[in-house]
Amino acid sequence: MAKTKNYLPIEDYGIIGNMKTVAIVSLEGAIDFMCFPSFDSPTIFSKLLDHDNGGSFSVTPQLRFSRTKQLYIPGTAILLTRFFSDEGISEVTDYMPVAGNNGNSFCAIVRKIKTIRGKVTYKIRCEPRFDYARAAHDIHQKGANELNFCAVNDGDAMVRLLADFPLQHNERDGFAEVTLNHGEEALIVLESVKRTQSDLLHDLEFYQHKSYQDTVHYWKKWISKSTYSGRYTDLVVRSAITLKLLTSTEHGSMVAAPTFSIPESMEGDRNWDYRFTWIRDAAFTMYAFLRLGFTEEAASFLKWIQLRSADPVLHLMYAINGEKVMEETELENFEGYMGRGKVRIGNAARDQFQMDIYGELIDTIYIYNKNHTKINYELWLTIQKHIDCVIDYWEKPDHGIWEFRNGEKEFLHSRLMCWVAMDRAIKIATDRSFPYPGPEWKSIRDKIYKDIYDGFWNEELGAWVQYRGAKVVDASALLMPLTHFITADEPRWLSTMRVIEEQLSTDVLVYRYHSEDGLDGKEGTFNMCSFWFIEALAKNKETDKALEYFEKMTGYANHLGLFSEQIGKRGEHLGNFPQAFTHLALISAALELDKQLDRI
Repeated sequence: MAKTKNYLPIEDYGIIGNMKTVAIVSLEGAIDFMCFPSFDSPTIFSKLLDHDNGGSFSVTPQLRFSRTKQLYIPGTAILLTRFFSDEGISEVTDYMPVAGNNGNSFCAIVRKIKTIRGKVTYKIRCEPRFDYARAAHDIHQKGANELNFCAVNDGDAMVRLLADFPLQHNERDGFAEVTLNHGEEALIVLESVKRTQSDLLHDLEFYQHKSYQDTVHYWKKWISKSTYSGRYTDLVVRSAITLKLLTSTEHGSMVAAPTFSIPESMEGDRNWDYRFTWIRDAAFTMYAFLRLGFTEEAASFLKWIQLRSADPVLHLMYAINGEKVMEETELENFEGYMGRGKVRIGNAARDQFQMDIYGELIDTIYIYNKNHTKINYELWLTIQKHIDCVIDYWEKPDHGIWEFRNGEKEFLHSRLMCWVAMDRAIKIATDRSFPYPGPEWKSIRDKIYKDIYDGFWNEELGAWVQYRGAKVVDASALLMPLTHFITADEPRWLSTMRVIEEQLSTDVLVYRYHSEDGLDGKEGTFNMCSFWFIEALAKNKETDKALEYFEKMTGYANHLGLFSEQIGKRGEHLGNFPQAFTHLALISAALELDKQLDRI
């Protein structure tokens, strides 16, 4: 087992990206995780999952007793890491170009190195490890300032390292040392290309003089489209940019998180691959985008969904390009974060049956149609196919929103979202005067409502429970008032809320559930559920409590305002990072708080 001291906490990282992939950058100035050139490509750097063998790309100022700070250029995904010591101040600026790129360069990371004060020597080391560190590679030097790393098992895969200072290499790695005086800068770029198209690469001058400003302008222009004008601008903007970084420009889909197998528990094997498009996560994200005024992302996602409509039964998750998610397997050559394997790629939940996805999807389409752009009849025909599935299967047990691996049950959340699907489809049809079997749909909607209201109520517990016949609650019930199934002052809801708080919360930190899920280990509190709880408090007119809890909860973000999936017992971040679920729930809670505070 690895020495845990070699691994940085998850919260000691930031991200950069280009809507094709992201890189995870540590407070020490190292890129310790990246799938290259796409979100779901094999890793090229994965030190985060295997300290000794995973590979990294580091820029290390040779400063004694230095301290580091990280920040983003406001309103952008451009990350600055600054190193402070008595000897000097150093700065590394990291970004992935997203504009001014003519498409010939498949993917690039630009690292600008600058001495702010003093005279500083920097050691640079590039340790690519192709195909999840399973594939060998060759290195070819072209002149003093360029190295080409070529995978042995893939005749066309290559990354190019280019710098404005001399580069050296050994059998596996590239390295350099450069000394910069006060005010001096250096530049190093890593590009992913195909060997057969290496003549199409950009030269270094492009990255020195054009790509930075193009990237700044891209992000500033994008964030300027936001209609948000509430009290939490910095938090909302950073969450929106994070969600944008997880969205594919090429396809319109998005990943739930850009990493895999970062543990949800330091005991057990709750390690999953999140580099895929869950219909649920994407729909929730598009809902958040729409509420902030980012309509183009929602429109692109709906086009992606329509391409999946040939099969009326939606899968709960897809690869970014819409194909089937790869089979779940274990990488035995990785020791896992802090030595805590198993390291999994692919996801076996791809074959699970989950009914809630139709509600989340059609609810997002409803908001799109209501507040932004009226949908066309072709999309309506797709919705009808989905409603047919709801009608056929709403009573069928499934694996639920949390993807239980110990069997199917009649989960409350799945049933609730079937009601949402019917309700929103009826409202869309009414608004657009689309033809639909009104009496039949309304009858089924009402039948689902009554089934939930009575069939999932536990009189002894005084709450709506996790699944039919259960004696425990689930935090996903917090969506009952948020989806307008009931009003926030409904007596049964107020009682359910109290039970959720008693059973699942520790102050603002909320667990998903405490029931048996078929997995080993005890997970942390679930950040999305904490923000749902805050939003529910706000809707209940418990505004002071909601406000205090929101401010507490946002304090669990890392130094850059980023969240992973969960919070552990020592306040540490757990799970894949950054997590779309958390950031979209933060946005929704902030919007509800703004609305309630404006009424005071």
